[in-house]
Amino acid sequence: MHPNPIFRNTETNLSLDFAKEISFGTICISAEPTPLLSHIPFQLNADRTAIDLHLVRSNPISRALVKSPRQATLSIMGPHGYISPDWYGVEDQVPTWNYVAVHISGTLSLLDQSTLPNVIEGLSDHFETQLAPKPVWKMDKVDPDVINKMQRQIVPCRLDIAQVESTWKLGQNKTDAVRHAAADQLEKSTIGSNTPHLAALMRSAK
Repeated sequence: MHPNPIFRNTETNLSLDFAKEISFGTICISAEPTPLLSHIPFQLNADRTAIDLHLVRSNPISRALVKSPRQATLSIMGPHGYISPDWYGVEDQVPTWNYVAVHISGTLSLLDQSTLPNVIEGLSDHFETQLAPKPVWKMDKVDPDVINKMQRQIVPCRLDIAQVESTWKLGQNKTDAVRHAAADQLEKSTIGSNTPHLAALMRSAK
């Protein structure tokens, strides 16, 4: 997380809202010789105390969890983009990169295998309902033998949340006029990811 506190004063619930909106991130646990990471969709539970996800059974993280629960961090990357110093319209500026990132840390453990259908359906429902008016896809559309074969290859997991940290680096250290000028240019830029959304966040930053 960025050390400047001006970029880190976002309320926890807003950061969790953001994580829920994206619902895709990178889960990481410590290991030797290097940390283990997996890129996964996830679902924040209703009371915001835990995150459910699933992993392929052969995933090194899954194998580590068989021995015992592990401390883990889920990293969620939001929109990000390069900011040219010329965009500010004032002198003595330098290049930077604006972004939104949320880190959710806690204890990652395996759930009982019997919970897997609920984890899968919860995830698919979360995304499918956003495709309305398309009817929500349900697992009963797939042959039970196919589903059973698939489910034998994956395991359900839960991250019990202990800490939420976030960086919303949106130019809050600049005046409104300077920040908005940069946002106007960023909106047209292709250097980064979802730069129009990032520009909108910069304009609403306080």
